[in-house]
Amino acid sequence: MTKTVIVLGAGIVGVSTAIHLQRRGRQVVLIDRKAPGRETSFGNAGLIQREGVVPYGFPQQLGLLIRYAFNNRIDAHYHLKALPKQLSFLARYWWHSNAKRHEIISKAYAPLIEHSISEHHDLIEASGAQHLIRKNGWIEVFRTPEKRDAEFSEAERLQREFGVGFDRLDTSDLARLEPDLNLGFVGALKWTDPWSVTNPQALTASYLTYFESLGGRFITGDANSFGRYGAGWKVATDEGPIEADEAVMALGPWAAVATRRLGYAFPLGVKRGYHMHYSAKGDAVLNNTVADTELGYLMAPMENGIRLTTGAEFAALDAPKTPVQLDRAEKVARTVFPLGERLDPEPWMGARPCTPDMMPIIGKAYRHDGLWFAFGHAHHGLTLGPVTGRALAELLTGEKPFIDISAYSPKRFA
Repeated sequence: MTKTVIVLGAGIVGVSTAIHLQRRGRQVVLIDRKAPGRETSFGNAGLIQREGVVPYGFPQQLGLLIRYAFNNRIDAHYHLKALPKQLSFLARYWWHSNAKRHEIISKAYAPLIEHSISEHHDLIEASGAQHLIRKNGWIEVFRTPEKRDAEFSEAERLQREFGVGFDRLDTSDLARLEPDLNLGFVGALKWTDPWSVTNPQALTASYLTYFESLGGRFITGDANSFGRYGAGWKVATDEGPIEADEAVMALGPWAAVATRRLGYAFPLGVKRGYHMHYSAKGDAVLNNTVADTELGYLMAPMENGIRLTTGAEFAALDAPKTPVQLDRAEKVARTVFPLGERLDPEPWMGARPCTPDMMPIIGKAYRHDGLWFAFGHAHHGLTLGPVTGRALAELLTGEKPFIDISAYSPKRFA
């Protein structure tokens, strides 16, 4: 008989996992409380970050930490009352971000990133989503020669060690590529390998349509009802209870709560983030995704306008929105590019699920048979959805995963 699998969570990771399981002969039911791609996968910079082989570490320099403590930056903001519950995660995150440990982590993390473009390409072609993809990389702009030179040096290292492609841009190069930027910059770096997505939610929806064409089902349901049922698993849905032989948890930032009910204690933290779409004034055009790295915001041309994104907010997952970083970013971004009016009724907010060692949790649950995990992708959920889905589906169905995923095993937190 055909084995059945429940996949909990219909973000880019869950949908990709469901596709790869369905392709391998499983009968898959994908379950989420909302439409696919409406939570964390909805709001991001829209980048498939082939260059992102080095995960975002916790700052190590004392002077920078002191500046963050003033809580007035764009790239990071924190809720003071949330810090006591997050101190353990933040301390472990800081420890793993030490230069030597971070280097080891980066080498273990790189195989995921290295296959990000090829695995997305597979699903983009299969789902007919080519119209949502731009293959023109993205640009970091620099305000100081020191930052520019340091980033050029780092890019050279990444090229040597991981085959990452980039171009150095002087001010005239930048003016040619982005004539409507206010050129108060000393240069830029263009990462040439990444692709960008003009509507991340639409990409997830396209993948879902492809999943359904393979015979998979999407049903609205409640992960809070998930639990053991005989030798398998059961969850309540709008179409009644669904039972399956096996289950995959791809619940993003909600995975910590869901797994805790089953006896796990993963040290997941949350980095919240915001975005807003804007029109452009007059005939101004933003041709590339542009990150003002020294201040910590990014502008991306998308179907719904120019998306302005912020850095990380450390707050409780369910705390009310505090989009102060977006207001700060908008004030600066308007001096860089002629942004017009806001196009969204209110700022969008989402939450990135993060582990202290900056690597996702992918693999078999160590307390239960027939349970599998795929979450904790931090800033790279969109980037790593398809590669995660393939590797986990191969593991679940008894194949040898096409990359070594042992470093991402849930057992490292046992």
